[in-house]
Amino acid sequence: MFAQEYRTANPKASLQTVKLYNNLFRILPQGILFGHQDDLAYGLGWEYIPGKSCVQDAVGEYPAMYGWELGDLELDANYNLDSVPFQKMKTFIREGYERGGVITISWHANNPVTGKNAWDISGNAVSAIIPGGSMHDKYKNWLDKIAGFLSDLKTPGGEFIPVIFRPFHELTGNWFWWCQNVCTPEEYKSLWKFTFDYLTKIKQLNHLLFAYNPEKFENEAQFLQYYPGDDYVDIMSFDFYQYGDPSNNSDFETTLDKRLSILTKLSKERKKLPALAETGFMNIPYPEWFTKKLMKGIGNHAISYVHLWRDGGLVNGTGQYRFAPSQDHFIPVGRDPAFMDFYKLYISDKFIFGNKVQQLNLYK
Repeated sequence: MFAQEYRTANPKASLQTVKLYNNLFRILPQGILFGHQDDLAYGLGWEYIPGKSCVQDAVGEYPAMYGWELGDLELDANYNLDSVPFQKMKTFIREGYERGGVITISWHANNPVTGKNAWDISGNAVSAIIPGGSMHDKYKNWLDKIAGFLSDLKTPGGEFIPVIFRPFHELTGNWFWWCQNVCTPEEYKSLWKFTFDYLTKIKQLNHLLFAYNPEKFENEAQFLQYYPGDDYVDIMSFDFYQYGDPSNNSDFETTLDKRLSILTKLSKERKKLPALAETGFMNIPYPEWFTKKLMKGIGNHAISYVHLWRDGGLVNGTGQYRFAPSQDHFIPVGRDPAFMDFYKLYISDKFIFGNKVQQLNLYK
């Protein structure tokens, strides 16, 4: 029997999921898993080339973690809101898992009240979809579709692929319909708990780890204000991006260090995994950002993973799904001035990429 030192929030979590969770704790002293959003789907100037990867293009090795997005699945779309076909996504997820990598999935659900996208904050959406709300049945229908996708994530042998599920993230911001400016802590917790219970108990999905993921916070109380409780969370994380010009100030690394101190303390007390769920500096105009900002801010904090956002964004704003090439990127490619600095991050002993993650046998 596998010794489960760290308990998953779902007491019925599959053996593979329990192993992954406990192994991620075990390897905390060995380094930080490096992840990238949509890494296998597209990058600067390319899309859907079998075996291709943004991170591998940069350093010759796949990432250790692969991020995907379910937004628009609730509308029965064939593509997500970043134009990735859901059928292809399932294939990419299997590929990443077969390489020993970790899968994380976010969900920018559309506003259930207004029908607009996740960034439409009108309509008091959270109170409308929680138990007792006027659109609760609609939300259950959406969850049925999410569960349908997640239940299809299996190996050829029929084993469920463990997934870090990260819904309703950046809740301490003010830009999504589930953020703190448009719902109370009680409403948010109700939404989270219902979602957790519906997926694990009603849909009996036992291959999910749940990641709680605010954005800004300055102290423990702010981090925990909307926290649904230890019985509903496996991973404590936050998102933090670089903005502005970092060449003449130390705001990013100072704030990152401070928030990681809060995060690692809380996660240790509660026996949860700590992680930096989204970060990056769009187009990396400061060429030493990876070593002088990101790595400096992380310092000696032991966190499970760092996940960078996607390269070559696809959103075109017309509502039609097609590849719309963009030069926006978070991983440097080719002659990007930040490339050598990213390579320094890669060869440091601080981060775990695809080759090492395979050797770590996270699912055994």
